[in-house]
Amino acid sequence: MPYLDHASAAPLHPAAQAVLLAAYDEGWADPSRLHREGRRARALLDAAREQVAGLLGARPDELTFTSSGTTAIHIGLAGLLAGRARAGRHLVVSAVEHSAVLASADVHEAAGGTVARVGVDRAGSVDLAEMAAAVTPATAAVSLQHANHEVGTVQPVADVAQACAAVGVPLHVDAAQSVGRIPVDVGTLGASVLTASAHKWGGPPGVGVLVVRKGVRWRSTAPADEREAGRAAGYVDLPAVAAAAAALDAVLRESATEVTRLAPLVDRIRAEIPRRISDVEVVGDPMHRLPHLVTFSCLYVDGEALVTELDRRGISVSSGSSCTSSTLAPSHVLEAMGVLTHGNVRVSLGRGTTAADVEELLDVVPDVVGALRQSAAVEGR
Repeated sequence: MPYLDHASAAPLHPAAQAVLLAAYDEGWADPSRLHREGRRARALLDAAREQVAGLLGARPDELTFTSSGTTAIHIGLAGLLAGRARAGRHLVVSAVEHSAVLASADVHEAAGGTVARVGVDRAGSVDLAEMAAAVTPATAAVSLQHANHEVGTVQPVADVAQACAAVGVPLHVDAAQSVGRIPVDVGTLGASVLTASAHKWGGPPGVGVLVVRKGVRWRSTAPADEREAGRAAGYVDLPAVAAAAAALDAVLRESATEVTRLAPLVDRIRAEIPRRISDVEVVGDPMHRLPHLVTFSCLYVDGEALVTELDRRGISVSSGSSCTSSTLAPSHVLEAMGVLTHGNVRVSLGRGTTAADVEELLDVVPDVVGALRQSAAVEGR
């Protein structure tokens, strides 16, 4: 039964599972305490922080563990806007950002700030000139995803970061979909703040990552807390954090092999779906994209019905926005791109995906789409 929704959540990596069980025995104590159990827990926490920071090209004291990637985004953006309040209250985001970023932008706007939402082309990529033009003397921060969570398009982050740096504006980068899939280095990208989520790379759920580079004007908007350098309040799930670090190390060691294995499978889906199904559009940049993800839209088909029927056939995929697929609203990403929003399916591959899984998908999807179109035609009479 193919699981083809790794972009939503990846199964726990075996390396993470082993560390998770061991950390429950060794890392249950409060790492802020001075007794031996606390010191042992602190050593595990410090080791996990150092490992993840090193893998992302950051310093350990720049990295904070949060309760989720969404929390990391909310904290990271709020801190940037608060730290830069003297410069102004203008925020620039792309129109295809994750809902967590757009929700933060809405809160900022409701509180009296201003937001510029920069559009994208039909491939889902922002225009560098348009993004730069949206930055004003009152801009406090810019937020741009590294890779889109729905269509896989990789954004020109390094170029945007260079333009931001030229005018002294910090850049937040949401790297939740790219960490563990393609190289992500905070320094190379030029990010001032970077966020990610462990369950996307095969770590446990409930672990987010927030990187705030040294020298960035960032101020917490939450009540003071002595944990995580005051950036994130509450008790760290230490066993999960240790497992997340082990998973990231493992997937990065495997990444080159996995890209070589999965990229041809994605290419096959991109080529075969339009050949086997009429009135279908494969969306996202055909070149500058994540190697494991492909999205297509089928005319005259309801996306939720398509996902549900595929699930009945034993194939797990997702549809529409990864955070709003339970609603009837069309994907804001696809709308911003100006592409077909009906019958949208996102297929994302992972460690357990085989060529046979892809062939099963290609064999089943045309029949399901045909049946749903026929049913819709009958109901419309």
